Amino acid sequence: MQVRVLYLGMLRDIAGRDRELVSLAEGSRMSDLYTELERRFPKLSGLRNSVALALNQEYTAVTAELHDKDEVALIPPVSGGLANEDSTAEDPLPMASEHVRLVSEPIRTPPILASLKHPEDGAVAIFDGIVRNHSRGRRTLYLDYTSYEAMALRQMEQLAQRALSNYAIRDVRLLHRLGRLQIGETSVYIAVAAPHRVAAFDACRWLIDSLKQTVPIWKKEYFADGAVWADGEPFPPDVPLAGGGASK
Repeated sequence: MQVRVLYLGMLRDIAGRDRELVSLAEGSRMSDLYTELERRFPKLSGLRNSVALALNQEYTAVTAELHDKDEVALIPPVSGGLANEDSTAEDPLPMASEHVRLVSEPIRTPPILASLKHPEDGAVAIFDGIVRNHSRGRRTLYLDYTSYEAMALRQMEQLAQRALSNYAIRDVRLLHRLGRLQIGETSVYIAVAAPHRVAAFDACRWLIDSLKQTVPIWKKEYFADGAVWADGEPFPPDVPLAGGGASK
């Protein structure tokens, strides 16, 4: 059988490609695939306890059985990146729902806020993530964001639904920008509407913290003297890693 393997974020540099078809014996599991990939790319052996695996756009354990034509993604800690033209999506930036969206153009925040506000709301809490002009003690020139788009949209919608279920809020919007961003531009925008401010603040904080840990979006920072991957957030404990354990 053959499975389609996607190398995301910094792992593209290790593999020297963004995807390939890998042949495996029938009945193979995720662990067998990772062992085969380690044989091809020895540097992966040192990343077992930091890389997560996704099977058909869902995080999964190394014990999962594989089938012909499955799609497997190797996911390093999120919030690093490469240029948008290397996106793994085959369709252009789809809208997953009324709650979440990935965009390639500047995020226009006033229309989002205006469409979200309702007379019954007592508060709208907002997180507006902005590209700053410095990082790691150096002046930042610009950033590039990319993502595993289909899975990112699914994960973002799951976060929106969990926020709506777990907090006393009425509605939420999550948008993330992809591609090249200049200093001062919005990279991520979250708005939460609720009858009371405490619930709005709590849900907004939970959404951005969770997004930074689980949604497969990566960032690369460019400086006058070179470029580096942004340090990824550790995966939460419920995300299984390639090494067979959970994130610490």
